[in-house]
Amino acid sequence: MTNHPHALDSLAAADAAELAEILLEVCSSPRWATAIAAAQPWSSREALLAANAAATAGLTDADLHDAMAGHARIGQPKAGDATSEREQAGVQGVDRAILDELREANAAYEAKFGHVFLICATGRTAATMLAALRERQPNDPATEAGIVRGELRKINDIRLNRLLDVA
Repeated sequence: MTNHPHALDSLAAADAAELAEILLEVCSSPRWATAIAAAQPWSSREALLAANAAATAGLTDADLHDAMAGHARIGQPKAGDATSEREQAGVQGVDRAILDELREANAAYEAKFGHVFLICATGRTAATMLAALRERQPNDPATEAGIVRGELRKINDIRLNRLLDVA
């Protein structure tokens, strides 16, 4: 991906309230948004993505819950939410049986961990997401939190790159 300096400049030129709103669309954790804003100025796309990695690594469990609250359940993209529908394109037109299995596996995961199953769904099929959900279900909470943090970083990277590519 190429740098779009004007996109970075445009983002950096936003006032604090506007920048917070933009960043909270990327990730619904207020602590993450504050950390990204505090990392300004970003000299390049890579610097912004490095700020994402650092901010995501610094999230507490409560911050992770804030971040996950902004994500739809896998297999149930938020209607009318272009980002949710784009990221979960792999579940469009999928057999009802797989969607039912996803719903059941999601419910079991949420009962165990207390939050939605978070995975970077971009480019994944419903079947591969279901397999990942089943594979991660036996994890202990600490292991799962580490995986969630990594998936969140990937999702945020994709969303930040998209933001820069359209700005």
